[in-house]
Amino acid sequence: MRDYFIRRFILIPPTLLGITLIVFMITRIVPGGPLERAIMESQQAEMSSGRSQAGGQNMALSKEQLAELKAYYGFDKPAIVSYVHWIGKVVQGDLGRSYRYNEPVWDVIRDRFPVSLYYGLITLVLTYAISIPLGILKAIKHRTVVDNVSSIFIFMGYAVPGYVLGALLLLLFAARLEWFPMGGFTSYEFDDLSLGGKAFDLVHHSVLPLICYLVGSFAVTTMLMKNHLLDNLAADYIRTAIAKGVSFKQAVLRHALRNSLIPIATTFGQNITLLVSGSFLIETIFDINGFGLLGLSSIFDRDYPVVMGIIFLASLLLLIGNIISDALVAMIDPRISFK
Repeated sequence: MRDYFIRRFILIPPTLLGITLIVFMITRIVPGGPLERAIMESQQAEMSSGRSQAGGQNMALSKEQLAELKAYYGFDKPAIVSYVHWIGKVVQGDLGRSYRYNEPVWDVIRDRFPVSLYYGLITLVLTYAISIPLGILKAIKHRTVVDNVSSIFIFMGYAVPGYVLGALLLLLFAARLEWFPMGGFTSYEFDDLSLGGKAFDLVHHSVLPLICYLVGSFAVTTMLMKNHLLDNLAADYIRTAIAKGVSFKQAVLRHALRNSLIPIATTFGQNITLLVSGSFLIETIFDINGFGLLGLSSIFDRDYPVVMGIIFLASLLLLIGNIISDALVAMIDPRISFK
């Protein structure tokens, strides 16, 4: 098993190279890049100032200025050469410099990392802490009032997109009832509050966004747990265990539950990307300055160094999460032996 995981870790660098190479090449071929935007903005500035252009052409920039812009944005070299140069800087811990913020990409990401980590980690923990026990309860109480009523709320939450639910929650509980703030990560006077006041302020601002983050993954994980536990409870080995005198509770907790956790463990690698991905729609509605909103704004602004930095970190986290999922599956299911 050790050799298997060593091979998996060895495959991380070439996989990252493939992912980042594809994204890097896409940023070079799509129209409306940072160079074109700079030229267009310069032309608009010339037109707004009333200065006419000779020959009917809007050459607002001289050849020297255009060459400087190409060098600044890295378009003065072939794409593959620029990619190799970018990879060389990444190996040294440098993700480049943001076009929009004029700061190192690491600094731009680091400013938003605590926010995304806070919401992502709490969402991940609450998803498993609530969904697994609820899925077990629904499987044991199958076709009872508890199962039917909980299914109604689960499917309602799954059917309503998180950003739509966020807008409704803001309208009802923030705008009308004024139970929660309209948005933001913390209050403006957060630094002046006591330790208890800071904790309450943080929780007060987090309730509504966390509900929106949870609804989708919560429903999927709960129903996945319930369905697989029902399948295992109907299996022959459970009936045999009960026939030999094992109580139903022990049969569920010691036998059926362990096999039912295998599908849950396989999805852990995908869910761990919540730590950095976030949701740009939810973050936009609640005015949360996290990774999701940063990624969307970077794409719109053609801030490709930030885009590449987010892709690199998200891909790395996903690959590591998949390895963790394999380890969890091997721990849960003794029949699996990686070679």
